[in-house]
Amino acid sequence: MVKVKAHELRGKEEKDLLKQLADLKSELAQLRVAKVSGGAGAKLAKIKQVRKGVARVLTVHSEMRRSASKAAYANKAFKPLDQRKKLTRALRRELTHTQKTKLTKRVQTRLSNFPQRRYAVMA
Repeated sequence: MVKVKAHELRGKEEKDLLKQLADLKSELAQLRVAKVSGGAGAKLAKIKQVRKGVARVLTVHSEMRRSASKAAYANKAFKPLDQRKKLTRALRRELTHTQKTKLTKRVQTRLSNFPQRRYAVMA
């Protein structure tokens, strides 16, 4: 089989990708059997190429699924975990600005009843 190229895979549909993935996996299984049974050196060298081809197909397939999911959740309030910003653990758990500045009913009443006094300072 010819070396699989990612830019060629991106033009294919999902079912074609999955078919090619199945073909590559079956070829890999045959090459592994040949390796155990003492096959030719050319076949053994091809194992690496087929493994990399499987990885490329899987990568392109996951990219396609992720971009489709990204388009579906573009204007939604809540997104799947894999589409949210990674940041750091501390930043992900940090309160939002609204949550930080929220006041209790008692504090709101006290602030409205006893506002901060402003004094004119003489120079």
